[in-house]
Amino acid sequence: MTPSPAALPLLAALLLAGCASIDPGAPLAEVNRLTQAHTGQPLADQPLAADALADRLREPLPADAAVRLALQNNRALQARLAGLGVTAAEVDAAGRLPNPGFSFSRLTRGAEVELERGWHLDLARLLTLPLVRAAEQRRLQAEQQQAAGDVLALAADTRRAWIQAVSAEATLQQRRQVLDATEAGAELARRLHAAGNFNALAQAREQAFEAEARLALARAQAQHLAARERLVRLLGLDGEHAAALRLPAQLPELPAAPREPGGIDAAALAGRLDVQAARATLEQAARQADLARTTRFVSMLELSVAHNSSNEAPTQRGWEVALELPLFGPGPLPRAQALARQAAHDAAATAVQARSEAREAYGLYHSAFDIARQHRDELLPLARRIAREQLLRYNGMLAGVFELLADARAQAAAASAAQEALRDFWLAQADLDQALVGRASPARPASGATAATPAATAAH
Repeated sequence: MTPSPAALPLLAALLLAGCASIDPGAPLAEVNRLTQAHTGQPLADQPLAADALADRLREPLPADAAVRLALQNNRALQARLAGLGVTAAEVDAAGRLPNPGFSFSRLTRGAEVELERGWHLDLARLLTLPLVRAAEQRRLQAEQQQAAGDVLALAADTRRAWIQAVSAEATLQQRRQVLDATEAGAELARRLHAAGNFNALAQAREQAFEAEARLALARAQAQHLAARERLVRLLGLDGEHAAALRLPAQLPELPAAPREPGGIDAAALAGRLDVQAARATLEQAARQADLARTTRFVSMLELSVAHNSSNEAPTQRGWEVALELPLFGPGPLPRAQALARQAAHDAAATAVQARSEAREAYGLYHSAFDIARQHRDELLPLARRIAREQLLRYNGMLAGVFELLADARAQAAAASAAQEALRDFWLAQADLDQALVGRASPARPASGATAATPAATAAH
């Protein structure tokens, strides 16, 4: 069967439309558009080369550089982004023209030989193709927004891990200094007790201080190892690159003032990718319901063109339309409508959760700032002042060496508490940043210790 010349342009247009495909880089480009404004880092589908990675690790790694490195080198993220290619291929396949079918049969009856040839096309799929394409594009957009949310979640997790690792390293150094001081006090107490100038109770108290400091150091070493390895995993480091990782000695200083709230609810609704993904899912479900409503009476509509010949009869030509009647079931419409209702409730729940998480994150952020500022401006300076006054008393022979050591321990405790409060503030800021762009779980400030006074320390 040869198509007529008038039909050739139409067939060519259909063939080109059926062969059109999605650009392989388009899904990743859309994720880049959604995330790069927040991360400042374009995404890549390949990890960094070994030489480039070594160059990144030559200097202590700041927080922003750690986030950029994780977005370039984390293999789990790259696997997640590669999954967009799978979805894009499914969307591309669903949006193509239905393939035509060909049938051929050879039948004999005595000396009669009958040949039947036919072409058939799924008209139902052809007629609903624009709706299917639109729905599948919505599905791809929702997947891209979810992938962008995963990118921003990795950035937030990396920043938190960096804060924890730097804080753990600073805490470890403080615990070593405290242990040095308590070891000196315990050794002095042992010698004085041996000389008969110190009672057994006071010596046991100094030994207890040393044991507690040694235990605190062991815990700090374990926390430092766990925090560092978590950061290493997020950065995608292994082997010599993990060993080469260096971090700053201290966290950044506390800012002069906290952020202003400035419409935190509206910012969360406008900027959170999970809210946008929920909206896209709702739109897709609504379109799927429309598609099911449109096609429920044409679930199977097939056009066939026949060309049959026989050695004993003239050639037979014609066409046939087959239609499936939905007599024994409602078809896909009830399910599609239920999915649309579910998507509507999910979108509303996501919006409620987004606003609540943003308000909670800002409240905890502001509280963490107040706590850290109180440690920095009041408790730590007070502990240092007390230590200086005690040193003056010691130089004037008005205080003993163990009172001086007790004040040194109190000052170390105040410095440790201030450092933990500073860590909690930066963690709260990371939680706030994440709550404005994606799903978050704001955590209450963990540090509850306050600087011990010399009197309280001596009472132990």
